[in-house]
Amino acid sequence: MVKKAFKTESKRLLDMMINSIYTHKEIFLRELISNSSDAIDKIYYRDLADSSQTFNKDDYYIKIIANKENRTLTVIDTGIGMTKDELENNLGTIAQSGSLAFKKENEMKDGFDIIGQFGVGFYSAFMVAEDVTVISKALDNNEAYKWQSSGADGYTIEECQKPTTGTEITLTLKQNTEDENYDEYLEEYKLKSIIKKYSDFIRYPIKMDTTSHKLKEGSEEDYEEVVEEKTVNSMVPIWRKNKKELTKEDYENFYTEKRYGFDKPLKHLHISVEGMISYNAILYIPEQIPFDYYSKEYEKGLELYSNGVLIMNKCQDLLPDYFSFVKGMVDSADLSLNISREMLQHNRQLKRIAKNIQTKIKNELENMLKNDRESYEKFYNSFGRQLKYGVYEKFGSNKDVLESLLMFYSSTEKKLVTLNEYVSRMKEDQKYIYYAAGESVEKIEKLPKTEIVADKGYEILYLTEDIDEFALKVLKEHAEKEFKSVSSGDLGIDTEETDTQDTKADENKDLFVKMKEILADKVKEVRASKRLKTHPVCLANEGEVSIEMEKILNTMPNNQGIKADKILEINLNHQVFEALKNAFDKDNDKLEVYTNLLYNQALLIEGLPISDPVEFSNNICKIIK
Repeated sequence: MVKKAFKTESKRLLDMMINSIYTHKEIFLRELISNSSDAIDKIYYRDLADSSQTFNKDDYYIKIIANKENRTLTVIDTGIGMTKDELENNLGTIAQSGSLAFKKENEMKDGFDIIGQFGVGFYSAFMVAEDVTVISKALDNNEAYKWQSSGADGYTIEECQKPTTGTEITLTLKQNTEDENYDEYLEEYKLKSIIKKYSDFIRYPIKMDTTSHKLKEGSEEDYEEVVEEKTVNSMVPIWRKNKKELTKEDYENFYTEKRYGFDKPLKHLHISVEGMISYNAILYIPEQIPFDYYSKEYEKGLELYSNGVLIMNKCQDLLPDYFSFVKGMVDSADLSLNISREMLQHNRQLKRIAKNIQTKIKNELENMLKNDRESYEKFYNSFGRQLKYGVYEKFGSNKDVLESLLMFYSSTEKKLVTLNEYVSRMKEDQKYIYYAAGESVEKIEKLPKTEIVADKGYEILYLTEDIDEFALKVLKEHAEKEFKSVSSGDLGIDTEETDTQDTKADENKDLFVKMKEILADKVKEVRASKRLKTHPVCLANEGEVSIEMEKILNTMPNNQGIKADKILEINLNHQVFEALKNAFDKDNDKLEVYTNLLYNQALLIEGLPISDPVEFSNNICKIIK
């Protein structure tokens, strides 16, 4: 028997197949099962074209046999089989695909399609096998043939005996190494796991001998080992079933089975699209945030299938980062796959699916917000931060997509509200959307600088997460209403006392100049406050960086020591101001103590650290004395 060389630069190319294309060795079984499914599909299409033939799906199956003693793994199918020439052409030439040729010659119908198209999947068997033997008998042929190869050195083909139509592929597994345990591919649990992971929705039964233990008849303690042939795969994927036949429990069970999360999803989307690009998808909006969601270990992405065969476990290109919390899967026969099913081309089809999915997710979230507020707030409490990151990142390029989904705590409603809801309640004379940033709702409510805004009856949005103010800075405005921090220099609020305060402030400008000298570069300015009602002092700021943003930026690694331009504001109607005036007129030392005390008091109110706590304590003692 003469050994034949492969018809390409086989040694180099086969080595690439084995070592470069596939990320995980276990996918060899997915490739062989997909080829077996294709072989059965070819009979289906032949019968479809011949009215005298009847295709009985129950007669066709794929079987996996593991032999631990001989260290062999066999994949058997009842498909169309291969002639000698087909073995020569399909297996003797790497990247020659009989499935691709068949697909070009036949019109795919009834939701069936040929999975394998590039002719390299078969060679993934050499990742785990030192020898591969293929015995095949083609439909309507009397002869059977055996193809055998130990790798890149070539192959042999000889006539053999096989009573039934179909193909048997037997892998003799490699010996174990320090890095690889090839014996695991003979274990029942491992084979089942691979089949369920990659080939669960192959449309034909994948059978295996499974072992169980049952009580011996007449015994209460002794068990016997029972071997039964069982179908491992579920065959019909949930996404191809009629939505009307499925219940909420069916979708929740699928969520659990696929281990998308340990919670119950808040909502699911079952999508079926046909047209320029056709696909099915089931997407879930979880309730609970994964423990590693904001860590580097978290991987976003949807499972990607082609005709029910898992191609990628996490296809990141299907989801934008701001919707990375979405779980689920997409199945499409229209995607262009490269020579390995693991290597997906970045093409128009994928982009169209991703864009459509993005729209579907946004519409579902808006629908939740409108019709199921309780569920939306549960979702937002878990993932609202991600939406805000989405607004902030990429220089706000996604803000128009996400703006309507944002919520913040309202000072008047005492709950989360949307920006649209805020604007709908704005008073006629209100120029801005006001907000205040702080560590918690409780602390923000006590901030002195909210007094004048609250006194006017204006609603204030409380920003309690580190990303909040950065997101609003990117938005700049909503419904043509500019966002304005209660710390801003100009709040756009005029009162009856404004003119009087301006006069009084002008009369005491020398005092403020002196206080600025005492504080030096700690503040940009000391001035009379137009926002304080009952409190003596507060810190305001000018410029793009607020006091709260300063705090956040300076907690980050490698911070640049960014500082907000702080303004110390004094309430001219408070008794403390009279003490300042008296000290300015009579005792500069006392004015210095007062000024530093008030500045440190303002820092404490803002939650900022005092640079010299000992000095602060000593100044308090001086006042007490």
